[in-house]
Amino acid sequence: MGLLSDPVRRRALARLVLRLNAPLCVLSYVAGIAWFLALAFPPLTQGTYMSENAMGSTMVEEQFVGGDRARNFARDFAAHRRKSGALPVAWLERAMRSVGLEVYTQTFSRKLPFPDETHERYMVSGTNVYGILRAPRAASTESLVLTVPCGSDSANSQAVGLLLALAAHFRGQIYWAKDIMFLVTDHDLLGTEAWLEAYHDVNVTGMQSSPLQGRAGAIQAAVALELSSDVVTSLDVAVEGLNGQLPNLDLLNLFQTFCQKRGLLCTLQGKLQPQDWASLDGPLQGLQTLLLMVLRQASGRPHGPHGLFLRYRVEALTLRGINSFRQYKYDLVAVGKALEGMFRKLNHLLERLHQSFFLYLLPALSRFVSIGLYMPAAGFLLLVLGLKALELWMQLHEAGAGPEEAGGTPGRVPPLPPAQDVGLASLVAPLLISQAVGLALYFLPVLGQHVAARHFPVGEAEAVVLTLLAIYAAGLALPHNTHRVVSTQAPDRGWMALKLVALIYLALQLGCIALINFSLGFLLAATMVPAAALTEPRGPRSLYAALLVLTSPAATLLGSLFLWRELQEAPLSLAEGWQLFLAALSQGVLEHYTYGALLFPILALGLYPCWLLFWNVLFWK
Repeated sequence: MGLLSDPVRRRALARLVLRLNAPLCVLSYVAGIAWFLALAFPPLTQGTYMSENAMGSTMVEEQFVGGDRARNFARDFAAHRRKSGALPVAWLERAMRSVGLEVYTQTFSRKLPFPDETHERYMVSGTNVYGILRAPRAASTESLVLTVPCGSDSANSQAVGLLLALAAHFRGQIYWAKDIMFLVTDHDLLGTEAWLEAYHDVNVTGMQSSPLQGRAGAIQAAVALELSSDVVTSLDVAVEGLNGQLPNLDLLNLFQTFCQKRGLLCTLQGKLQPQDWASLDGPLQGLQTLLLMVLRQASGRPHGPHGLFLRYRVEALTLRGINSFRQYKYDLVAVGKALEGMFRKLNHLLERLHQSFFLYLLPALSRFVSIGLYMPAAGFLLLVLGLKALELWMQLHEAGAGPEEAGGTPGRVPPLPPAQDVGLASLVAPLLISQAVGLALYFLPVLGQHVAARHFPVGEAEAVVLTLLAIYAAGLALPHNTHRVVSTQAPDRGWMALKLVALIYLALQLGCIALINFSLGFLLAATMVPAAALTEPRGPRSLYAALLVLTSPAATLLGSLFLWRELQEAPLSLAEGWQLFLAALSQGVLEHYTYGALLFPILALGLYPCWLLFWNVLFWK
């Protein structure tokens, strides 16, 4: 306290902060990026291990041999689906009853906020079919779920056949201590969301659905299955859920353990696991997989039906069978035995999965990075904002000190007027106008889609995207509006105070986002922090303006799409990237209103208004 109350010592501290601020900011930013890139290298990456004692051993004998029966079910399902042109509900009911399940159906409907051109749907109605295998050795207090999504554009007949064959096999066993529900959903994720809302008796997305007539116990875990062929060369696992949620790491370890036991090739992000972590090739391949996971998690999209289960505190995975040109192929029996082993081990659980990590990054299936090791990367980036805010605060409170006395170099920081205080009223207008533009960006595209479609030759979905882009670009005129109502006294102190508020606002937002979804917080911090720290109305204004535009939220999304496809070894041309960007905008808005994804409101209501404040600082007069 004496250091801050003594004017001489406080002035000495101010000189030190101002002198070392720039090198400390550069060092902190470089340290954050370097720390993140080092996450794929030992010792920051650790080998996975099973924390739950009930699942620590694979000493179960899988007895599933129903490969032929699964193929017959799949053939019949595909034939009835082609004949009816929709999900064959009646056939599914008969098939589930024939294997001894309690069978129920659920109808649902949903009017989307605007047409989904990707899946060509607007007014959606469908029927979910599910069967319950009651546990013979316990009351119906806990349950497991095996689900197969069926959409209008997905060929998932083999997964339905395997689900029915597994149900018939499970029906003949007596060791089940949990109910098992076999769920076939219509319209992919929409059907899954409708069933989950009805099962938990909530309505968070405005879905219209019939109540469930049959229920089991509290759902402990779920596995979603997607197969496109009778044979697979590998099983790819998806873990990223809605808003970046992840399942308990023990569930992923269980999947990997049974794949190893059955000799199945398992992949993550479509990438094979690195074998040699002692050389440089293994960590570099792990870094590529890690970046793919970060990009997918940052999107906030549910990358499979499991992503919606996670919202209800149900640990879940989505398994996708891949049939590529690899030499080794596996039939439905091998996949069925792996699923049987997983469900038998989950059947042993005495409580919910909780002992392993819920927050982690994966450079490979056999290695992970815990939250305590990856959060410093975001912390170093946010430290830059804190250092710049401290510098501005020191300059504002050392009024009247010359550049030499304040610790800066001559000509860099002009002396501030000693007798003038910064009026908070001068900051109200930029803050209110920036937030108003954010509100317009959030509400107007959907509310005004019909007006735009009526006056311009575009559809509703195109009108939403074009309105988004128009409002986003209109925010560039913000400085011309705010400078008419702000005070003209002490202009230097005015932009410094506004930038100080913007830095604190941005740091708080990025810190909260990083706690909820580290991948999204880190990507935004890595792009927005340099421009936020450098922006000021002096110096090369054109360079600062270009840097601000290139690090804006929209430019970050566009760059992430190019990076994602580059890491998938399927690079995009500029035209393809732009079309994918427009589709991503449309899907982002649609998924917010349909499933509750938070990426769109975070960008529209939080980060874009904050970015406009820095744009206002740059053109301060």
